[in-house]
Amino acid sequence: MKSAMLNRFIVAVYMVSFFTFLLGPLAVMVVSAFNTPAYPQVWPIEGLTLEWFQRLASDAEILEGLRTSVIIGIFVVLVSVPVGLAGAICMTQIFRSARSFYYFVVVAPVLTPGIVIGISTVVFWRDFSGLAGLRGLMYDGIVLTVLGQSSFISSYCMLIIMARLQRFESAQEEAALDLGASFPQAFRHILLPFLRPAILSAAVLAFLTSFENYNTTTFSILADKTLTTVLAGRVRLGSSPVISALATIIVVLTLVAALVYELFKRREDRRNARRKKTAMAAEDAELTPGSPRLVPESTNTTSLRSSPSPRNAIHVSSR
Repeated sequence: MKSAMLNRFIVAVYMVSFFTFLLGPLAVMVVSAFNTPAYPQVWPIEGLTLEWFQRLASDAEILEGLRTSVIIGIFVVLVSVPVGLAGAICMTQIFRSARSFYYFVVVAPVLTPGIVIGISTVVFWRDFSGLAGLRGLMYDGIVLTVLGQSSFISSYCMLIIMARLQRFESAQEEAALDLGASFPQAFRHILLPFLRPAILSAAVLAFLTSFENYNTTTFSILADKTLTTVLAGRVRLGSSPVISALATIIVVLTLVAALVYELFKRREDRRNARRKKTAMAAEDAELTPGSPRLVPESTNTTSLRSSPSPRNAIHVSSR
C-alpha cells in the first residue's frame, strides 16, 4: 500500500514538473502581458491593463515585420510543398540501390546549420543573379529568404509526405491505369487525394517553420526585417510587455488553429468511417444471392454502376 502511494506521489511530482517546464514560460508571458509594470513582471500584480496590446497595435516596426514574415511563409509553402511532394514521389520511382544515396542528399539540408544555409544562399544567388542579369529581381531580401528557407523546409515536407506514401497501395493506381486512365488522371484522382492529409500537414509545418526561423533569415533577409529579427533586436535592448502581448496573441491563435484542425480531422474520420461502412454493406449485398441491392450514398460509386468509364472507376478506387 505504501509502495503504491509512493509511486503515485512520484508520478504526480513528475507530471507537475513536466508541465511546469513546458507551459511555465508561456504562462509567465501571458500574465506579464496584462500586468501594468513597464518591465515583464508576473508577481506582484500591480494592476490589470490592455495598454501593451494597444501599443502593439500601433508599433509600425513589429507590424511590418509580421507582414513580411507572413508573406515569406506563404511563398515558402508554395515552393516547399511541391518540391517535397516531387522528392517523395521520386523516392519511390528510382532504383532501390540508389535510394539510400538519394535520401542522404535530400535530407542533408536539414542537418546543415542555418547560418551556413543563410550565408551560402546569399553568396550563391548574388553571383548567379549577377551573371544572369537578374540582380534587381533575385537579390532581394524576401526572395533570398524564401529560397534559403525552402532549401531545408522542403526536406521536412518530403519526410512527412514519404511517411504517408509508404502506406499507399500501388494496386489502386495500377487498376486505374488498366481501366484506361492516364498517368496525370491517376495522380490527380488517386494519389493526390490519398496524400492530401500529409500535404496539408506539410504546408502547416512549412509555414510555422518559416515564421519562427531566425538562423537562416538573419543572413538572407538583408535590409528587410521579419518578426523574428525585429523581436531579436528588441530583446537585446531589454524585454518589454509589448513582446509579451504579441506572444499571447500568437499562443491564442495557435490554440485556436489546433482546435479547428482537430475538429476538421474528427469530422473527416467520421465521414471516412461512414463511407467504409456503406461500401462494405454494398459489397455484402452484391455477394448475397436474392438480397435487395443496396445503393451506396456515395455518388461516385453509383456512377460506376451506371457508367463503366475509366474516370468513374478512378473515383471509386480512390475510396
